[in-house]
Parts: sequence; structure tokens; C-alpha cells
Amino acid sequence: MALPTTDKRTKLRIANREFRQELGMLMPALVLLAIFLVVPFLLSFWFSLTNERLVPRPVPASFIGLQNFQRVLSDPSFWNSLWNVIRFTLMVLPIQCGFALLTAVLINQKLPFRNLFRSLLFLPAISSMVIVCVIWSTLYQFPTGPLNSLLQGLTFGLAGPVDWLGDSAWSMPALVLLSAWQAYGFQMIVYLAGLQNISPELYDAAKIDGANAWQRFWHITMPGLKQTHVFVILITTIQAFKLFTQVNILTQGGPDGRTDTVVHYMIHSGFVEQKVGYASAVSIILFVIVLAVSLVQRRLMRDAS
Repeated sequence: MALPTTDKRTKLRIANREFRQELGMLMPALVLLAIFLVVPFLLSFWFSLTNERLVPRPVPASFIGLQNFQRVLSDPSFWNSLWNVIRFTLMVLPIQCGFALLTAVLINQKLPFRNLFRSLLFLPAISSMVIVCVIWSTLYQFPTGPLNSLLQGLTFGLAGPVDWLGDSAWSMPALVLLSAWQAYGFQMIVYLAGLQNISPELYDAAKIDGANAWQRFWHITMPGLKQTHVFVILITTIQAFKLFTQVNILTQGGPDGRTDTVVHYMIHSGFVEQKVGYASAVSIILFVIVLAVSLVQRRLMRDAS
């Protein structure tokens, strides 16, 4: 039976009122997103098509089309910084994700003071990267820093001292070690959530069948964390492409450009060289790269489900 017209109008008014209420509650977040994300992105895209400078010149900025993108893609320094980011990503992924998985498995056990261990292990992730860099710069100090002293002590003076931040062979591994230690806590929490979604009955059944700890880990834990692995790896990759603070504080892109990154290259172009249009083009290219990684993440997550 069809509803009376008055009932339809009443339901329509209620639905409109609820929609306005929901929109009103969302409006503050939408405004903030527009101010801090949408508008800056649109301005960045416009600046990338101009020769805009950080300090205004007597001659106003003019539209130059895709020239900034052509300059960026033909600059060897940009490709060097992109290759450095790729190297950093390939090095930090197994260390950071592997250590996060290991610690997650350990603190998922029924241990005394388990919550305390979780808090302590997560502490680096909520520490300021600036403070972490200052602490690690002391550890890396050449030639008498704690790390060099430990290295010489363990090798009875046969190895070291090493200029961890000034040697082109060691500068990138030093940044990888620092970054993995500081950020693994987030991945650890994600893995811990994934572990708690695996049914304990699977482990009990495996124990009854005689499976040892390694077999249970390889045949139950690893397949059970399939989607978690994909999420952690892709999120870590996206974070690695945004590497900046460690480089800016510890190496400034040196030695010989071996630790320069895309974000550091962009900031240097925009604020030191004052080429805002050029730096905006770099940011758009970086956005496209990160977007491509995100699309790959969605595809892998869909295939894993």
C-alpha cells in the first residue's frame, strides 16, 4: 500500500533535517581540509605553471606552462634525489618492518609487564624526530662517539672509527638505522592488531598436530597477516618517500649528494634558491609518485582479501 502524501513529506523533512545536522557536524573538518589540503594543492599546481619567486620581484610572475616540469625532469640532481629515496626505501623496509613484526610477536605473548613493554617499545614513535636526530648525532659522533667506541672495543681496535654521517658509504645506512628505530613502533602496533585477529584455536590445533613454534609462525601467523603485511609495507614506503627531517638536521644532503632526497631537494629549491614555481613542480611530481604507490596499495589489498 502506498504511503499517504503527508507521510512522505514528513519523512522527507526529517531526512533533510538529519542531512543538514550531519553536514553541520562535518563542516568544521571539511573547512580545515579545504584550508590546509585542497587550497594549498591548487595553489601549488598553479605556481608550478609560473615562474613565481619566494620574494616578489619588480616584474610580476608570468605563466610559463610546463617549463618547470621539463627543468625538473632534466635535472640530474632531481634524479639523484629520487634514486636516494628509492635506495633508502629498499634498505629501511626489511629492517623496520622485520623488527616491528618481531617485537609484535614477542609482546603478543603472555609475558609479565607486557603492557609496560608495549609502552616502552612504542616510545620512539611518539618522540620528536628532531630530538631523536640530536641524540643519534651524538651516537654517530666522529671519531670519539659512543658507537665508534663500541665498535673499536668489540674489534679490539681493528675497526673504526667510522665517519657515519660524513662517509658516502655509511651515511645512508646511518640514516636508515636511525629512521627504522624511530618509526618501527607504528608498524609494531599495526602488526599487534593483526596478530590479535588470528584465532587462537588455529595455534591449539597446530600444537595438537605436533607443529613446532617455527612451523606455527610460518604456516599460521604469516598467512594470517597477509593483509597487514601489504598495509605495513605500503605505508612504510610512502613514509620513506617523504624523508626530510633526518637529512636536513644530520647531513644536509651530503656527502656529495648521497643522502639528498626529493623533499629536501624541493625545500632547498623553494626556500634557499627562492624558486617557488620550480619547487611546486617538484611537489606535484612527488604527489603523483605517492598517488601511484597508493593505487598499488589498493590493488594489492584487494588481491589479498
